[in-house]
Amino acid sequence: MKALEKIKVATVDELVPLVGKKVIINDIEIGLFLTESGEIHAVHNVCPHKQGPLSEGTVSGEFVYCPLHDQKIDLKTGLVQSPDTGCVDVYDVEIHNGAVYICH
Repeated sequence: MKALEKIKVATVDELVPLVGKKVIINDIEIGLFLTESGEIHAVHNVCPHKQGPLSEGTVSGEFVYCPLHDQKIDLKTGLVQSPDTGCVDVYDVEIHNGAVYICH
């Protein structure tokens, strides 16, 4: 099994609450989200239904809504909410001295 590496992708100051930010690690698009509660989440940036860019979606609470068709995705688990189905990969996020790292 390959060990995860921590990759710096942003600083906390660069993130805007409720506005997604797209980052790319090893050709994989990841959406970063700062919620109103101050939590930072990272998920695969591509909606499983129509491949919409989740970082351009609407954030509400701990969810992001796909900008193409409003599919609701839990930022903590990556699960698409009923009645839709599917999921996206979720990445661990760590903050050190104001820098945001994704474990990949």
